[in-house]
Amino acid sequence: MDPLLKSTYDYTLPPELIATHPVEPRDEARLLVFDRHNGRITHTLFKHLFDFLPSDIAVLLNDTKVIKARVFGKKQSGGEVEVLLNAPLQDNLYSVYIKGRVKVGTKLFFDEKMEAEIRELKEDGTRVVAFFQAEKALHTQALFDVLEKIGHIPLPPYIKREDTDEDSVDYQTVFAKEQGAVAAPTASLHFTDAMFEALKKRYETHFLTLHVGAGTFKPVEAEHIHDHVMHSEIYAIPSLTCKRIESPKNILAVGTTVTRTVEYFARTKEPMGKCDLFLHPQNPPLRVNHLLTNFHLPKSTLIMLVASFIGIEKTLELYEEAVKEKYRFFSYGDAMLIV
Repeated sequence: MDPLLKSTYDYTLPPELIATHPVEPRDEARLLVFDRHNGRITHTLFKHLFDFLPSDIAVLLNDTKVIKARVFGKKQSGGEVEVLLNAPLQDNLYSVYIKGRVKVGTKLFFDEKMEAEIRELKEDGTRVVAFFQAEKALHTQALFDVLEKIGHIPLPPYIKREDTDEDSVDYQTVFAKEQGAVAAPTASLHFTDAMFEALKKRYETHFLTLHVGAGTFKPVEAEHIHDHVMHSEIYAIPSLTCKRIESPKNILAVGTTVTRTVEYFARTKEPMGKCDLFLHPQNPPLRVNHLLTNFHLPKSTLIMLVASFIGIEKTLELYEEAVKEKYRFFSYGDAMLIV
């Protein structure tokens, strides 16, 4: 198996195993546990997570909060348009994805007297736009406030339904705090309030923030993965979390977003900035010891990240096991713990 070929990371997933809604309550999701030391695979429930975690670890979580980043409007011509906010750039400029043909100078109109003007068309498919309300430039927090009124939760593209009021709660972690993500850190979605409180009592816990961008769903188009241009996402790590990362204590990263942020800091020592780290079997983790994650798309950078921990063969073996046992896949699906 060639670790540098995208096709190596493929597997067959029956469509009915793609979760379109979460289980209720959250911690009743299933959990596949893989122990690297003895090779044991255990099938259990997420609410039993603590039974499989070492007692002497620090648990790191992403406290980003998903914004209502999907908004519908009209062009000057009257044609409908859909905009997905990706990330703030500078001033009142933003990176977005747009469904519908536009050109530089095109103006888009939305509810709440919000307007957008196309400033640049990027080769990667993103567009640079400026947002205004009543002709006043909308900076980040003001834009988020407007989107909260008129926007929609940006469900992943593989969830083939419209968002509902329930998704505003379901597609948000119970400890979400810092606004800015357009996709949830999904491994954390399994924690209920009670289980999160129990986690804090039992383990040393730390937060960091990585605002997950729409690029997390961008497919790897290059067959040779070294040719893939990794998306970048805004992150910030508090000083106490930085100190813990720099210590020898073992770390459980709750999710791929935490893993990438910790590993980026381990390499750069930069507590804030933009993370574009691509982890794969030839660029394995240097600092994270344990990983809690969901089941990811075939041939995605996320399944490549899992393979950076345990290798391609074992990753595909575990995914085949999950398919056989009818686990639920992707953002609203079940979880996997690697210890």
